Amino acid sequence: MPAPSRLARAIVLALVSAPGVVLAGTLDYTLYAGLEHSNNIALSSERPVSENVLTPGGTFQFTQMGSTFQANVAGTFEYRKYLGNHFDSQAQTQLAGQGNWTIAPDRLDFSVEDYAGVQPVDQLSSNSPDNQQQTNVLVLGPTLRMRFGDAARGQFELRYINSYASKVDDFDSSRGLAAFRVYRDLSPTDQLSGNVEFQRVDFTNQPSEANYDRKEAFVRYTSTLARFDVDVLAGGTRLEFDDGSSKSAPLARLSLGWRPSARNTVSVTGAYQYADAAQDIITTPGVYDATVADRVEAFDPFAATGGLGRGNGTGVGVGSAVIGSQVYKEKRLEATWNWRSERIVLTVSPSFNKLRYIGDPTFDQTDKGVSIGVGYRIRPTLTLTGYATGSRLTYDSLERKDTTVRLGLDLGQQVNRHWSWHVSVSRERRNSDAVGQDYRETQFFVGVVYRR
Repeated sequence: MPAPSRLARAIVLALVSAPGVVLAGTLDYTLYAGLEHSNNIALSSERPVSENVLTPGGTFQFTQMGSTFQANVAGTFEYRKYLGNHFDSQAQTQLAGQGNWTIAPDRLDFSVEDYAGVQPVDQLSSNSPDNQQQTNVLVLGPTLRMRFGDAARGQFELRYINSYASKVDDFDSSRGLAAFRVYRDLSPTDQLSGNVEFQRVDFTNQPSEANYDRKEAFVRYTSTLARFDVDVLAGGTRLEFDDGSSKSAPLARLSLGWRPSARNTVSVTGAYQYADAAQDIITTPGVYDATVADRVEAFDPFAATGGLGRGNGTGVGVGSAVIGSQVYKEKRLEATWNWRSERIVLTVSPSFNKLRYIGDPTFDQTDKGVSIGVGYRIRPTLTLTGYATGSRLTYDSLERKDTTVRLGLDLGQQVNRHWSWHVSVSRERRNSDAVGQDYRETQFFVGVVYRR
């Protein structure tokens, strides 16, 4: 079944789960259209090709917080028409959605989650239009809830998980998850939980030796205060493969948010864990890459759409995950600092990510990066944004290093309550130790947006 059909099936299933209540929610959407020009659309080192791309699309966010049905779904749909016919037209989707149907209050729920995005086919090649594919991870199943007094409660979860990629068959899998959790309220703002999970992973197009059981036990502490949020998870993971081998390692995830003043926010996220591409998408839906232009919301009239134009806060961002069946040990840390005044917003975000694969070290990698963005309000409705991103990606076993730098300027104006326009220019440069992977690209973009 093609990716759009699978995605449509997931959305329909989520809506059918709660008949008659969907229309009670809140739906916000934008429609946009843009024209992009690139002097090297294929990101080639030797034969740059100029191309114009028409990019109509739309974004939406649906929220529902009823007593029977709760949902939070956000997505972007974009059609990319290559006017020079150097590439086939593409329809791309990015979506993160969670829906929950309360069958029996405080007793039984049924939930549906779906995460769709665009990822590279071959991570070792440049991100050209023919090196992109649609991915989708669908999670659904019941939750049985129980109470142990006034401050403690528990829940038992069963989930079916399906992962699919439109071009790389190794990613396709069916998974079953069973989990038991006990929650203890320490205070109105603090909560502690104990969690045990068992997951069975079967890959559709891989030898049976690649299938495995994943067993995890961890404790989790969350606290939500006026100026500080913390979510800390610590435990262990054991993987038992069908070929008889096994691996064990500590498990840790961290998310901190600090708001020292009305103008300053600081966030830190990190993980030390065993994962694969589908697991990472489930536990970290923000796995899809975004440039700083996405984060510099400030006074940007395109903030609700995530921006427009590939690489200038593209409507549908292209991630950097190695789409396949391999399991890796991940060490990840990212921090973001945001400062804003009446006219200026500044965002700085350094990141570090290290992957070590089990069995095949080909894609072992270390990625270090930093993103900086500045937004300046020229007039109440006119905003100029500049951004710079840099990353150094090292493949240890391949003795390869890629250094990529992107600079951009963006001008947007809110014409009235519904309409805005947007123009931008960007320059990207990659230097690589691999033959044929250096490239230079300059991009221009102009677009309009209708916002509900």
